Amino acid sequence: MNTWITRTALVSVLALTTAVPALAYQEAPQLAEKVAAGELPPVDERLPSDPLVMDVIEGPGEYGGTMRRAILGGGDQHNMVRTIGSDNMVRWSPDWKDVHPNIAKSWDVSEDASKFTFHLRTGMKWSDGAPFTADDIVFWYEDIFTDPQLTPNKDSTFVGPAGPVKVTKIDDVTVEFDFGAPNGLFIQALAYGFGYHATAYPKHYLSQFMPKYNDDVQALVDAEPAAADWVQLFNLKAGPMDTPLFWQNPDRPTLHAWHLTNAYGATDRVVAERNPYYYKVDSEGQQLPYIDRITYDQVEDVETILLKTFNGEIDYMLRHIGRPANKASLTDNMDRGQYRFFDVGDLPANIMILMMNLNHTDPVKREVINNKDFRIGVSHAMNRQEVIDLLYFGAGQAGQTAPVMGSDLYDEKWAKQYTEYDVDKANEYLDKVLPEKDAEGFRIGPDGNRFSLIFLVADVFGLQYPDAMELIAGYARDVGLDFQVRATDRSRLIELHTSNDFDAYLWNCSGGQADAYLSPLCYVPTISNSVSWAREWAAWGVDPTTGEEPPQEVKDIFQTYQQVRSAATPEEQEKLMTKVIDMASDQLFTIGIVQPDPVFGIARNNVRNVPDPLPIAGQLWFPAPYTAQMYFEGGTNLP
Repeated sequence: MNTWITRTALVSVLALTTAVPALAYQEAPQLAEKVAAGELPPVDERLPSDPLVMDVIEGPGEYGGTMRRAILGGGDQHNMVRTIGSDNMVRWSPDWKDVHPNIAKSWDVSEDASKFTFHLRTGMKWSDGAPFTADDIVFWYEDIFTDPQLTPNKDSTFVGPAGPVKVTKIDDVTVEFDFGAPNGLFIQALAYGFGYHATAYPKHYLSQFMPKYNDDVQALVDAEPAAADWVQLFNLKAGPMDTPLFWQNPDRPTLHAWHLTNAYGATDRVVAERNPYYYKVDSEGQQLPYIDRITYDQVEDVETILLKTFNGEIDYMLRHIGRPANKASLTDNMDRGQYRFFDVGDLPANIMILMMNLNHTDPVKREVINNKDFRIGVSHAMNRQEVIDLLYFGAGQAGQTAPVMGSDLYDEKWAKQYTEYDVDKANEYLDKVLPEKDAEGFRIGPDGNRFSLIFLVADVFGLQYPDAMELIAGYARDVGLDFQVRATDRSRLIELHTSNDFDAYLWNCSGGQADAYLSPLCYVPTISNSVSWAREWAAWGVDPTTGEEPPQEVKDIFQTYQQVRSAATPEEQEKLMTKVIDMASDQLFTIGIVQPDPVFGIARNNVRNVPDPLPIAGQLWFPAPYTAQMYFEGGTNLP
């Protein structure tokens, strides 16, 4: 899949913007009733003067219905991010080949790809009806992005080869992003998930929580028991979209197709209602979204989601259930639940990765973990095929963390190195690092004590992590390693690994396909809320005055990846990215277990305009940019 777009092609993509239909705009009946009652302005006053005309997948739809989904407690906020979040300045096409206009109606790129000028939609509004302008983007930049208290770690989307971006307002609907040096991947990066930051912070609402704008902000702090100061208060009200905080403040205005009416975690059901000011229409002038609301029933486990699906209580779902282990039972219940399957191109670099903390604060554990021979020994101790057979019914391949077969970046050497299950080889490598054993046969560390690692594990993604970790702990025991398993929920796991307070954990990683260019989380140390195996090196890579200076081989990876980002042509980008992955593969930073087969999702039989196949990756938060065009035949979720 070749998704890499030259500067010329990026400019030419502006031609994809469809002309505004030459007919009166239309709206959902429930909104028309509010207009008639004087509760809302007319639809043509709510829309921007140049709304985005969506080229819908099957055709214009009809209004009505509630899309029913399910959500787990704790840290399952991406369940909402991927369906109603991720309205960025620009968006990937449904086939993941081109970047299209979105919030920005067009953009210009300087000759050297260092400056990007975005043209916004005149008259566009937040979900509460307040104007959305360049001032909101500058507010994010000047008051949030550049404030070390609010943004201690800057997302790599907005940090180019020469450092963090500089954002300047040209006029109310024009804003410039200047990186000071070529940044050839910026438009593509902006279309991925974390590009949302630039357009997610309404100044008119959030400025009240800052002393710069509100002399009485302390009164708001005093009224919030969970806030000790204005910084904590602001984070509670304006937490990033990929954290639970964003979804726990229903008062925060949004640009999304639906807005929350209650907080995630506050009740057993989260409800998102249609945004009456949403900026997209179809080719017939019907304001999107078609569907009235989306509900997320909070449940305890994946089995409950499956049961609700069997019973016809889920209208659209892939998260948690779309795995090979569930395919047989979902197939058996298709008639009962009245749903169909759609394909999902979810092929990460690996779905089950041992992520050991290379920046551990314990010097003994750090010394051992950072020894590549130790990691090679652990890798050979893993019976990957048994994991695949027992937990995934044979669906998947033994593999390291690497681009998957079918990707332009695939290399069998990277995917298959050290994946042979061989206890003798495992012991040979481990004996080089931890040759002594105690009376129970466990290996002794450099400090003379039994060497133990605690693996955090959460039951997420429908990937059977707890069961897998028990198998892995058994394989480790066979070669004298004490891997202890500690179960936790996702939010607690994220809290621990993002604070660098962990030994190791089991997770997955993007980068299996073309997303490796912009989401190289397991090839290049990166600040992330999901992936942490060298967080201090990652901080140094963003800002050398922070974090911890890494060894030269890691510095070389940082330097080469910066060259990828500044390369002017797809050919040069591919050449350099291949070098990055080769260097990372040689280090064996993480230990992959299973490279997956393609997964799937389910949609009720009367849900239309469903992207099929649906591209998805670690930072490609789909179907969010396209959920607004989905509709129910007959205007109801009941067949």
